[in-house]
Parts: sequence; structure tokens; C-alpha cells
Amino acid sequence: MRLTNFSDYALRMLMYAASAKDRRITIEEAAKTFNVSKAHLNKVANTLTQAGYLKAIRGRSGGLVLGRPTDAIVIGDVLRLTEPDFALVECFAAGNQCVITRNCKLSRLLADAVAAFHATLDRHTLADIV
Repeated sequence: MRLTNFSDYALRMLMYAASAKDRRITIEEAAKTFNVSKAHLNKVANTLTQAGYLKAIRGRSGGLVLGRPTDAIVIGDVLRLTEPDFALVECFAAGNQCVITRNCKLSRLLADAVAAFHATLDRHTLADIV
């Protein structure tokens, strides 16, 4: 299993904003720091802003700040927002056509593993990783 770059950069943006304390960060600044395209980080920032994790301040001295306290930003929630799905194998996804699904015990094992992954991340907040 591997997280998408989108999720990776979402977590990085939140950590960066948290480490800036009350200072406003910009997408350009973050893009230079992480050596990532501004366009990609703009999409990440928009998603995080729409969800309330970041707050965008417009204007000449605008930028981004955290939209919630660090201890109110649950890592599991951020990943559920930014990951397209957690379908590790075909039988987890819609349109499953695997012929052994009915008798397969692997899917239950993997479902338990994904649930444990989420449970672990749900116990941690941005405050824990900054």
C-alpha cells in the first residue's frame, strides 16, 4: 500500500503551516520548500481549505494558516479526505469480477489490516507529528 503524492503533500502542507505558528505561509513558499509544482500544491491547498483544515487569507499580505488547532486535526480524517480509495485488491472495489471472491479469505485479512491502519491514524493528530 502506498499513499498518493496528493496525501503526502497535504500532510506536509499541514505540518508546514503548523510549524509556521501564526505566520502566514504561501503556496509559492511551500512549493519551493518541497520542490513541488505550485499548481499541484494549489490543488492540495484548495482541498484542505474547503475542508476547513487550512484557512486562506486573501490580499497583499495574504496566505494560508491552520483552520483548526493542531490537536483537532486527525491524521486519519485528512487521509480519508485526500486518498481516492483504500481498495487494496480488486474485491474491495466496485465492479469486482474476481472469480474466487466467494471462497477467498484474503479479503477479510486485508480489510482487517486497512481497519487497523485507519484506527492507528485516528489516534493521532497534527499536534503529534509537528
